[in-house]
Amino acid sequence: MKRILGVFLLLVALPLQAHNLVPGEKQTQPILLQGGTLHTVSQGTLANTDLLMIDGRIAAMGKNLDVPAGTQVLNVSGQHVYPGLVALDTTLGMIELEQARPTNDLREVGNVTPEVLAHHAFNADSDIIPTLRYMGITHAQVVPQGRLVNGRSSLMQLDGWHWADALEAGPVALHISWPRVGLNSAWWERRSPAEQRKANAKAYEQLVEVFETAHAYHEGRLAGTQQQVDQRWEAMRALFQGEMKLYVHANDRRQLEQAIEFNRAYGFDLTFVGARDSWMLAETLAAESIPVVYGHAYGLPSRVDEAYDTAFTAPAVLAAAGVEFAIAYPGYWDSRNLAFAAGHAVAFGLPYQDALRAITLTPARLMGVEDTLGSLEVGKHATVIVSAGDVLNQLTQNIGYMFIEGRALDLSNRQLQLYEKYKQRPDL
Repeated sequence: MKRILGVFLLLVALPLQAHNLVPGEKQTQPILLQGGTLHTVSQGTLANTDLLMIDGRIAAMGKNLDVPAGTQVLNVSGQHVYPGLVALDTTLGMIELEQARPTNDLREVGNVTPEVLAHHAFNADSDIIPTLRYMGITHAQVVPQGRLVNGRSSLMQLDGWHWADALEAGPVALHISWPRVGLNSAWWERRSPAEQRKANAKAYEQLVEVFETAHAYHEGRLAGTQQQVDQRWEAMRALFQGEMKLYVHANDRRQLEQAIEFNRAYGFDLTFVGARDSWMLAETLAAESIPVVYGHAYGLPSRVDEAYDTAFTAPAVLAAAGVEFAIAYPGYWDSRNLAFAAGHAVAFGLPYQDALRAITLTPARLMGVEDTLGSLEVGKHATVIVSAGDVLNQLTQNIGYMFIEGRALDLSNRQLQLYEKYKQRPDL
């Protein structure tokens, strides 16, 4: 019976593994977006302003621009022009259908797998990708999952033939799931408090041992005394060389504090991911210059004495304290709601420009690609979206154009196709 069920799920999953959209063609003629409201992120908002794209880059912005002969002119008057949105902490392209194991490549076997590269598992034909593009997302960080040392993430542009074609930058960070520090009181937890504390301590000891071993390996390689190559520790050497960031997935305040103290011995370029309780340590994070990828924009209260809107107001608290932060919507399907998560934070006190930056320029900076992505600036990649209304508002967002490096993308997707189909169904 299990075999029959497995075959059935695989057959169901196969049609969902690939979309039928052809990647955009390289830009061959100048394109002028005329008369739109440019939300530059880095230079404020420019009303009734033109944007000229040539050879995949932003060539000029302003009014009454001189344009080359043969320029394609798109009248976007009354519409809003933004840089492409960047989704952090996603598993996009690594899973298609949770019930079908052959489409799930989220994690490697074992608790310590720093050698894993997420982009090697990225499926550029995932049927979920067009849905995210339809919601304004042009780039996504794909992150390996795990229990301790999970592997390395990469930034992918969402218009490629395969993973190598889609790779924008990577690996950009090593990801760690920080060991639990508290007790789990959920109904499914069968361990006693003493057993849980013992397991927590053991996981932390293992993490410490991993970094001590990796550091000793690195020093041995530098000194020439370590001749045998170990792919696990080799993958971590970039951390000790200051060439790769350390992303710590943690939510509890005690985890964050423990990770900060742990990092003092190494001085890694540290970023917290998830970071539900980061608002409690906002002043410390700002003083330590530790960025946050906040992943709980719609989170529920985690303690009985917390206000209902604690998670909603956290981005505003971080912004007020001067913490560099991005807003993420972890997952794969759900990541399409990224812009609305930022808009939700605006409704709870986050300034609009800070919210827009949190899903564009700050993610680009955290991925090390701020020189080419994340804002509308002359010389940067022509990675641009045009929305009829405010991109952060569920009621007004309506993406009409998307360009990645000047390539015009087809914004069709399976959901839109089904909508158009059944809109034509006669009444029965």
